[in-house]
Amino acid sequence: MGFQQTLYIAVSLIIVGISVFVAIGFAGEQQDSAVRDAVTQDCLRLAAEARIYYKKPAFMGGGQGSFDGVTLQDMGFTSESNENGTYVVKADGDECVIIGTALDVPGSTVSVSVDANGGIQMEYSGWGAETK
Repeated sequence: MGFQQTLYIAVSLIIVGISVFVAIGFAGEQQDSAVRDAVTQDCLRLAAEARIYYKKPAFMGGGQGSFDGVTLQDMGFTSESNENGTYVVKADGDECVIIGTALDVPGSTVSVSVDANGGIQMEYSGWGAETK
């Protein structure tokens, strides 16, 4: 083999190696994004269920105009965690905050708060600079 052919092979291997390295990085970012979306979806579903609890009369197992006493079980979860993350509810009268912590992305949380008027606010923490 000539020098030029050897050079082409070496350059090709370097380019393929760099491409594989970049692709692995993108795959990791996509996985984090999928986990963030799943935890966000769980928190939003819980927020909707908390709002139903708020509106439901006490004799039907609801809060009758209050989030006080609402639990994950009241919102349809049978445990504090699922395949996406672990969840905590902090309820105080006219506001309920659901905090989801991702299992696959340590230190990353989604916080969703719902108020008496049905307003929802979301906050992300630990997911990287690109998350707003």
